[in-house]
Amino acid sequence: MDIEEKINASAGRITADTLFTNVKVINVFTGEIQQTEIAVKNGYFCGSGDYKAEKTVDLNGKYMAPGFIDAHVHIESSMVTPAQFAKSVLPLGTTSVIADPHEIANVSGLDGIEFMIKSAETQDMNILFAFPSCVPATSMETSGAVFDPEKTKFMLNNEKIIALAEMMNYPGVIFTDPDVMAKIKACLKAGKPVDGHAPGLTGKKLSAYAAAGILSDHECTNAAEAMEKISLGMHIMIREGTCAKNLSAILPAVNDQTWRRMMWCTDDRHPGDILDHGHIDHSIRKAVRSGLDPVRAIQMATVNPAEYFNLKNTGAIAPGKRADFVIFKDLYDLRPEMVFAKGVLKGKNGRFCPDSDSFSADSPASADNLNSCDSSDSLNMLSMGSSKASFSPVPYPESMNLDISRIDLKIPVKGKYIKVIEIVPHQVVTNKLVMEVNEEKGFAVSDISRDLLKIAVIERYTGNSSTGKGFIKGTGLVKGAIASSVAHDSHNIIVAGTNDIDMLKAVKTVKEMGGGFAVTCNNEIFASLALPVAGLMSEEPMETVQKKMKQLIIAVKDLGSSLKDPFMTLGFLALPVIPRLKITDMGLVDVEKFKIVDLFN
Repeated sequence: MDIEEKINASAGRITADTLFTNVKVINVFTGEIQQTEIAVKNGYFCGSGDYKAEKTVDLNGKYMAPGFIDAHVHIESSMVTPAQFAKSVLPLGTTSVIADPHEIANVSGLDGIEFMIKSAETQDMNILFAFPSCVPATSMETSGAVFDPEKTKFMLNNEKIIALAEMMNYPGVIFTDPDVMAKIKACLKAGKPVDGHAPGLTGKKLSAYAAAGILSDHECTNAAEAMEKISLGMHIMIREGTCAKNLSAILPAVNDQTWRRMMWCTDDRHPGDILDHGHIDHSIRKAVRSGLDPVRAIQMATVNPAEYFNLKNTGAIAPGKRADFVIFKDLYDLRPEMVFAKGVLKGKNGRFCPDSDSFSADSPASADNLNSCDSSDSLNMLSMGSSKASFSPVPYPESMNLDISRIDLKIPVKGKYIKVIEIVPHQVVTNKLVMEVNEEKGFAVSDISRDLLKIAVIERYTGNSSTGKGFIKGTGLVKGAIASSVAHDSHNIIVAGTNDIDMLKAVKTVKEMGGGFAVTCNNEIFASLALPVAGLMSEEPMETVQKKMKQLIIAVKDLGSSLKDPFMTLGFLALPVIPRLKITDMGLVDVEKFKIVDLFN
């Protein structure tokens, strides 16, 4: 729709497609709720008031809000491709996402980015991208690709790339690493925001980080941290993911002075949380239940991220903007009843709607006689995909070059004490412990009586299968092993278990599937989930993936673990930019010292 047509439609000189009447509109610019009519033409809002339209839809006094925006998400963490992600999340009210594809980028490089962009082009959801700033995240791990400043500068010219994604290498920023500086300068020159990633950074170090022009952070874990970053001019993305849930802790920082610099994000959210609890709509409900004004909560999901990312055509119900909107009836318990993308009904009562005429043949229509998304039809669409959402996947490089015969999980004893990674429930940060080694025939082994298990990360790109080995506390496993090809951010194979035989069986199972999750015990496979797309995603519907995930989690619980999502917890133990102690294929990483350290203390 060109500018002239938008002007003519908004001026009422040409007939609108649809006029939505009897609706309470959330005006995110003024904070008002306005009883009015809204006209839509060719997928864009014309304006409010008395417009001539081909069809009229009476919304029976329900509320209309702009479609929600997820300010920072890794689609790969949903374990499904962009096509399946959109079909699951769009009906929940999220009509736009700013996706950071650094998971697949670390595995498949620019081919992985191309795969994501081309996949997004055919979706009803407005999927935009922030280009990964740290591939790999550090030099203390092996990844499948390296993004230098030249690649970054080139990709920032792509219109689908609207920002530089989370700058995790904060030491590189603070100490002016030349490559880091070149990436930031390229983004600033392109006029696009640089997203941050600075967990726990404070004082002069935080000032130095902000001085680089980094505008946001999604790693805050408490209100004081958020307030300090806001006071330096940063924007805060309040994360409510699967492993890291920070909304309740940060919410006290949302007030009349700060809210315009705050927005919602999910970062990493597994299928179970999406399907059982929701997406950005869940954050809105949770915040409102905690006392936040519902209109403000919606503003933080719409106009705030739109303005931060300079999205001119979305984030509000206003002339010339995309007609992405959500219909619901309870302001204090927001449950999307209908979700429209570019003026077309794409979700009803949480279900994806196939491409079809959204309205009944009768005119005027009402909200209650819009064609329903029949549950059987919707499930068929999720399984088969609509013609619009189908595409030929972009080829991606071999991502599972793993030589099982090279893997050695034995750890010769070299001292009395060892450094141990301790899991912190519901967080991606870990604690650093020192415990007495459990020795058996000269080797350090697991000790289930102290919840002390062996953990290893095995490189999967070169065929060398180099292995970092250590110990972890907090899984609760009393037998067996679990393994995953999802190990942030380089996604080498991570495995933890009570014995080497089950650990090796789990790793072998992951390789044979082309990536995924495996649970083993007594040298047998208890449960598994294949993620053949770069070892990160499935092309199956999210419901199918979640069903298999439930089986996996039950299997892990049968082995003794009480972790809510053991595989997401496991995956973040390999991320060497989140304090305090982590592990990569190169060994244990003391994140606070930003260096590899010896296992033995």
